[in-house]
Amino acid sequence: MTTLLTTLQAATLTISLNRPERANAFNFEMITALRSALEGAANDSQIRCVVLTGTGDSFCAGHDITEMLAAQGQDISYRKHLEETYNPLILQIRRLEKPVIAAVNGPVAGAGLGVALACDMRIASETALFTVGFSGIGLVPDSAVSLLLPALIGLGRATEFTFTNQPITATQALEWGIVNQVVPKETLAEVSAKVVTRLAAGPTSAYGLAKRLFNKNVLPNLEEALAFEGELQEVASKGKEHIEGVKAFLEKRKPSF
Repeated sequence: MTTLLTTLQAATLTISLNRPERANAFNFEMITALRSALEGAANDSQIRCVVLTGTGDSFCAGHDITEMLAAQGQDISYRKHLEETYNPLILQIRRLEKPVIAAVNGPVAGAGLGVALACDMRIASETALFTVGFSGIGLVPDSAVSLLLPALIGLGRATEFTFTNQPITATQALEWGIVNQVVPKETLAEVSAKVVTRLAAGPTSAYGLAKRLFNKNVLPNLEEALAFEGELQEVASKGKEHIEGVKAFLEKRKPSF
């Protein structure tokens, strides 16, 4: 089964993460496919807007834990992995000079949260839950979550939800500015389509330049932040807490840190 579904309609490319049996958790194949789809969107003049969503009941659960377990056994560098996957993916979303909208159809966590936060706007289903996720398996935030989440909700709240690993409801996410709209699940596709239809009819070049301004004035240290996340994730990945966190997750029990 393909890990990504794409449709092009009314100048809008809709990209659906498609591993519903794994809550649309990323694996290397999906990340590669997503980067390729975004590159195609950047180079195709027919495409004036991009929507990113998930199939089934989840948006994205983050990175597939089973791949993490395999990485532990093979002593794979998490820093190198980030440099080859999520770091360029986040930069790609931020540098795509067309509107990128996340239609958050359900729970999102970890790297999936970083991808959603990197989008220009977020429209969420009432069923959406936003979980930082990393501390639950003994890791630190990556995929620019350490930069983007505090930028949206403030350092105190970002720290609280990173440390406690508690989910943020769609209603709370709207109040705090994580999302732009919250709608019933059954109307998410319809509302998202109305938003992107309006954007696709707008001044795409001007949108792209405005996005460049936001990157320069609000996120000037994005590349540096991604690199530092990689350095600290490498440290965290070698620790006993990560080993225990992954083991506890797979055994469906509370970790003993």
